[in-house]
Amino acid sequence: MSEKKRGFFGRLFGGNTEPAEAEQPSEEKAVADASLVESKSDSETPNVDVVEAATASKEPVKLDTTPDVLVEPEHNNGDADTLQAADEAEQELEAITTDDEAQPTPMDALVEQAEPPQEAAEELPQEPATESLSWFQRLKAGLSRSSSSLTEGISSIFTKRKLDAQTLEELEDILIQADLGIDTAMTITERVADGRYDKEISGEEVRRILAEEVEAVLAPVAKPLDLNTGHSPHVVLMVGVNGTGKTTSIGKLAHKLAGEGKKVMMAAGDTFRAAAVEQLKVWGERTGAEVIARDTGADAAGLAFDAIAAAKAQGADVLLIDTAGRLQNKAELMEELKKIIRVIKKHDETAPHSVLLSLDATTGQNALNQVEIFGKEAGVTGLIMTKLDGTARGGILVAIAKKYGLPVHFIGVGEGMDHLEPFEAQDFAKAIAGMAE
Repeated sequence: MSEKKRGFFGRLFGGNTEPAEAEQPSEEKAVADASLVESKSDSETPNVDVVEAATASKEPVKLDTTPDVLVEPEHNNGDADTLQAADEAEQELEAITTDDEAQPTPMDALVEQAEPPQEAAEELPQEPATESLSWFQRLKAGLSRSSSSLTEGISSIFTKRKLDAQTLEELEDILIQADLGIDTAMTITERVADGRYDKEISGEEVRRILAEEVEAVLAPVAKPLDLNTGHSPHVVLMVGVNGTGKTTSIGKLAHKLAGEGKKVMMAAGDTFRAAAVEQLKVWGERTGAEVIARDTGADAAGLAFDAIAAAKAQGADVLLIDTAGRLQNKAELMEELKKIIRVIKKHDETAPHSVLLSLDATTGQNALNQVEIFGKEAGVTGLIMTKLDGTARGGILVAIAKKYGLPVHFIGVGEGMDHLEPFEAQDFAKAIAGMAE
């Protein structure tokens, strides 16, 4: 766009504190401030003194009817003494009653919050709160950042206002800011203007046009991953920059393929990170897929070679090979990736049969550069978009589809094992336009 558009774009968008340690009250001061001092017997709570205040009626408070009695062991770093500090008794003693319905003390609440969860630490990440949601609802929530930006912007400029040149320019800026790309933004703007110039148009109608044009761009690239190519095993190589969710995507894909009755093997090719190897092993246990792994720092190309040999020997249908994350502008790392591919071809000249690029949906415009470089250096055949978690800038997928036309096989919404779904252009278009299913 022009300097004017970029300038307009910039204008458009542009506790609990720990209580101070109280002075240790002397026994005489505690007795003076409280009307009654009671102590539990040594057989019940050894080495613990309990200081309680009498109620306003001067009647003694019984331990068995006072839920707010604070009994803290001596090894608790002085917290009990701090909470019972006699110099705060004027206010705190009035709050102590014999009411069985008394609320727990602040310390009680803190202890309850600090209790560790009972779930096993090695469980795979799940999202119980969203399990009841449909796939479209999760997708819409994942694209909420992009859709909110679009719908709010559209509503703000199409409220009781006739369509003119300034309105169209503002609309185009909103679409570009949402990462839809200049070409798509211009197409949508032109369609909105067609036959409606100097007439009123509702924001709802504009969003409908937006959804239709986005779907038109995405429909040709919404293609399933075809594994029925006659190759056994079908070798899938996962590539991408650091932190885009390659290992998690491989685990989810293994789960999906195993559910379809395919025999799956995985290769822990991210040998730079011990955590990545362990993570893939956990996915292997959950999905029943064998994982080929080596020690941290092992040669990734050699591991890929061994994995293909093992997959052939065991009659696997699919071999999913993980790789270390690498920045697309680091030549030496890209050369290492090309070495892995050369070694794979020593087993099968047609392999890898699928090279999937994992794209982080929060990346924005940088994703275009990733597609270009990995496509050139690694021969990317398809895309997986990950991390549609509410902070995503999902419009970039439209710009990528328009410019490169690469198949989009899957999108990931959430960390659950089932939260990887085949890409559907119509669902994505409706979600990003803020429309109902």
